[in-house]
Amino acid sequence: MKNIVLFGPPGAGKGTQADVLKDKYNLVHISTGDVFRFNMKNDTELGVLAKSYIEKGQLVPDQVTINMLEAEVAKNPQAKGFIFDGFPRTESQAEALDAFLAKKEVTINGMIALEVNEDELKVRLAERAKTSGRADDADPIVIQKRIDTYNAETAPVKGYYEKQNKYYGVNGVGSIEGITTLISNVVDKL
Repeated sequence: MKNIVLFGPPGAGKGTQADVLKDKYNLVHISTGDVFRFNMKNDTELGVLAKSYIEKGQLVPDQVTINMLEAEVAKNPQAKGFIFDGFPRTESQAEALDAFLAKKEVTINGMIALEVNEDELKVRLAERAKTSGRADDADPIVIQKRIDTYNAETAPVKGYYEKQNKYYGVNGVGSIEGITTLISNVVDKL
């Protein structure tokens, strides 16, 4: 079983790459962002709670995210592995993910981080706002807050996986196909 954390700041291309990788490696893609958006659109209890944080550019509290993630994994008992996209976002989430997977007698094989500079992220997010209708990508103030939150709260998760020799940085600027090749070179070695 291959379990991969696909990591990077907002707009780095995690969702795009996860869509390619899930088919190539027959993995289940769990995007916390997609799950939150589904719940928000349908005004579920989780969705209303998540929306109150996301609209401010803040992270959803760990326990809410962890419970949601565990439910998504449970929906796929026959999976050959998972791509975790947008999770973990804090070191405590990474520890919770490890503990949850240990109960299933599996582990994270590696964290693959898409490395993209801040100016490129802003361009990508503004463009995504035009094509996807995502309001959180349209406001430059919210975009900057999301990037700042990532740098302050999420980027340190890199160190958690570096200590385990499971961190792999990949240049996230270039063609989709070229970036997929770089990521595949890592996945094939895991």
